[in-house]
Formats: sequence, structure tokens, C-alpha cells
Amino acid sequence: MNINEQDFFHQATLRICGSLEIDKALLHSFEYLKNFIPLDEMWLVLIDKDIGKLRAVAGADHNGARKMDKIIYLPWTIRNELGKHDFTPKKVNIINRTEDNPLALNLLNSLGYPDSSSLVFSLSTDSNRLSIFVMRATGKDRFSDSHARLVTMLHDPIAIAMSNALRHEELLKLKEDDNKYLVQELRQLAGEEIVGAESGLKNVMDMVHQVAPRDNPVILLGETGVGKEVIANAIHYTSHRKDGPFIKVNSGAIPEGLIDSELFGHERGAFTGAVTQKRGRFERANGGTIFLDEIGDLPLQAQSRLLRVIQQKELERVGGSETIKVDVRIIAATHRSLEKMVAKNTFREDLWYRLSIFPIIIPPLRQRISDIPALIDHFLKRKSRELNFRTIPQIDPGAIDRLMDYPWKGNVRELENMVERALIQYSGGILSFDRFNFFQIEETPVISKSAGKTLTLDEVDAIHIQSVLKETRGKINGVGGAAEILGLHPSTLRFRMDRLGIRYGKIIRTT
Repeated sequence: MNINEQDFFHQATLRICGSLEIDKALLHSFEYLKNFIPLDEMWLVLIDKDIGKLRAVAGADHNGARKMDKIIYLPWTIRNELGKHDFTPKKVNIINRTEDNPLALNLLNSLGYPDSSSLVFSLSTDSNRLSIFVMRATGKDRFSDSHARLVTMLHDPIAIAMSNALRHEELLKLKEDDNKYLVQELRQLAGEEIVGAESGLKNVMDMVHQVAPRDNPVILLGETGVGKEVIANAIHYTSHRKDGPFIKVNSGAIPEGLIDSELFGHERGAFTGAVTQKRGRFERANGGTIFLDEIGDLPLQAQSRLLRVIQQKELERVGGSETIKVDVRIIAATHRSLEKMVAKNTFREDLWYRLSIFPIIIPPLRQRISDIPALIDHFLKRKSRELNFRTIPQIDPGAIDRLMDYPWKGNVRELENMVERALIQYSGGILSFDRFNFFQIEETPVISKSAGKTLTLDEVDAIHIQSVLKETRGKINGVGGAAEILGLHPSTLRFRMDRLGIRYGKIIRTT
């Protein structure tokens, strides 16, 4: 194709610089450039080389443009590639085979297009950040030097347009910060924003969507801190009862002598101190949902009353004789084994059968470690706001690796508390969690040589692995970790540790 370069530059500049909206500016760029080079999609990506983090800001393709805020933390094995990559402004890197470029492969994998060719164009937008323009075409060997030359001609207008659009975006974010925060908080309360809904909690959310339109009881099972209340929110606020009341009750926090009155209400004079009539939580939840957390702590008498509500949709206040009809959807939750309690006669068997029609088991955080980076990002934003931080601290990706190796016995709640604690102690720079020691090997009985007995190979392996783990203070991944010292892949090492019965855990040091 013969191209008048002067006209190409003029027409491209008019389109590229025609909007302060970053997605529109990107779309205008895409729509013009696709006439001259193979192009299926393009993105603007910001890079933080110091901590190995990429942030996709906006994207455009044949279907239009979209603003993005996708954070991509690079594995430590890939971070070294940032130092090798040529980010000289106006330099266009042609990557026709992603398997030959780990950085491009990681980026395109994260964006969902591993089998593509790409042009990576470094922009000098300002002195404080590094940004790249990524152009993608499906398939291998799609780009040539002539394509790179055309793109290079447009460095200045693209850089100016993207820099202006980014600054405009930042001003809008500052102006809308308060409203945005309130909207996010409301969405969280309404169960619309659940971190991990498309990954570690996908099966849970599939079950939520199945059961939410119904009115049958639901019981949420899982360890303390996995987020049972968040899932209860999601069920209520995606059901037809979402405009009705949502009453939450922590069954274990109410004294046994008051539980009947709190749940079912009382009449005036029903007991000493009952000077007025009182509606209970079930009456207040009429037309909506009641969430009974820690239902295993309910005394047997209250369990009997609850069973009547489930079966007959009615109750009587304490000290009263009037039958009161209630229309309430019941969501219960517990970290205890109700089946074992049934066997010990501390939980009613018939109540267990009525509640367990549709059990939802919420996995512990250690079984969905892929959610940890997103959860950390979520808690950093929320806690930074609550603690009045002017900006959100950047987190060291090395700390992300360590956090993903921690067993999280307290689950999401423990992670949230750790992030908050780290922010309280934060004094500037990169948030690295250096004040905490995540790793401490649990004491495992060492198999020693007894009189005249030769150790087996597995016994020797176990002793050596424990020794190395103690030397690395439990660190498995990364530089200086046990896997590197032993010359093993971290997954292989963990598999071997599991087979040998070597336990490993971590504790937090706050001094």
C-alpha cells in the first residue's frame, strides 16, 4: 500500500488528539490505524518497573473501547524481563511470537490473547511513569518493520493524547472520589461486588445464583472468616426480596436467656423488665431475609421455635398467645459441624434436615490463593480510605508471593486485618510487610537413626528438607527460597513435603 506519510500523520493526529476521554482517544487511534496495519486490539498499559506491576488502563477493538483498571502482578521469574526490555521512547518492539518473549506472553495471557503478534510502543508521557502502547493482531508473524515505522511516526501525538487523557482521568477521579467510595460501599453491602466471584468463589456464586430466586432456607458452611456474611448479602440482594429488610443476627452474641425475646419478641409483662411489647427479629424481617450467623450456638428451646417458623411460617411472642404470620427467608451459617452436634443431641435433627436442603460450602482462603492479589488490592483501597491515606501505597510483589504462601487460618478476615495492620505501621515507600515474619516451620518430629537402624531415603529427604526450610525461615518461593536451594520447582517441593508429612505454617511477628 502506498501511503502519503504527511497526510497519514496529519489525519492520524486529528483523530488521536480529538478527545480527552482516554477510551475515546484510544478508539479513534484504533479505527484509523487498523486501515494501515494488521490490528485486532490495542491497549494503553502503565508499568511500574520497581515493583513489577502492570496496569491496563484502557482498551479498544472492533467492538468499541472500554476503560480498564486491570492490575497484573508479574511473577518474580518474569520481573527480570522488565530490566531487559527496551523501553526507550519511540522504540517499537516487534514481537511476532510471544513464546519467545516471557513479558509479552504474560501480558497477553493476562489479557486473554496468548496466540498473537504484538507491537509494543514505549511512550514518553511524563517523567514519573512509564507507559506502553500495545497493538495486537491474532496469529504469528503479523507485523513487519514497515508497520513499526508507521507507528513510530505517531509517537508525539499518541504520547500527548494519552498523557492528557490520563491527567484528565486523574482529575475526574479526584472530583468523584467521595461518591465513588460511597457507591462501592453500597455495592459491597448489596452483595454486588465479591472479590473472587469469577475465580476462587465461582462455584459458590453459581450456587448463589441458583438459589437466590427461591425462598427455601439456605445454610452456609465454612471456617471462621471465609466471608459467609458476604455470601448471605449476595443471596438477599439478588433475590426478589432485595427491597425488603435484611436482618442479621449473631446467635452466639446473644445471652441464652434473651435469645427467645430477641428472635421472636415478647409481650408486656412477659418477664421482669418487659415493660413494653417488643417485636422480635423475625417480625422485623417480614417480607425480607433473616441471616442467622453461628446458628450452632442456638439453645435447643430456640431451635424448636425456629423449626416452627420454617415449617408453619408463624410464631408467638414470649408471654403471648397470638399467632403471628411471618414471610421470612432464612439464611443460616456456621463454622461448626452440625451433623456431629446432631449426634450429640445438641442440635435438633429435624432442624438440620430443614436447613440443609441447599448447603453452600465456602472454601477457605488457602484453597483459593489465586484470589489473594485481588483481595489485597481491594483491602488496600478500602483501608487506605478509612485510614485517611492521600494515596494508596504500592505493594512489593515479593510480599504478594509471601502472602500467597501463608496458610491463612483466619481466612479473608485475617488477610483484611493484616492489611490494615500493615497500613497503620506504614511509614512511606513500598509496602513490603517487612515488619511481619510470615514463616515459621511447625515442629515435626525428626526421624533419627535408632540403634543399628539405617535411615530410609524418605527419612533422609525429610530431614534435609526440614533443615533447609528452617534455614530459609520457611520461605519456599523466590530467590533464596527452599525450592531454589534444593533445585526443585516450588510445586514439586510442596508435593514432596505433603508426601513426607512435613507440615509448614507461618506466624506474624508484630515487633
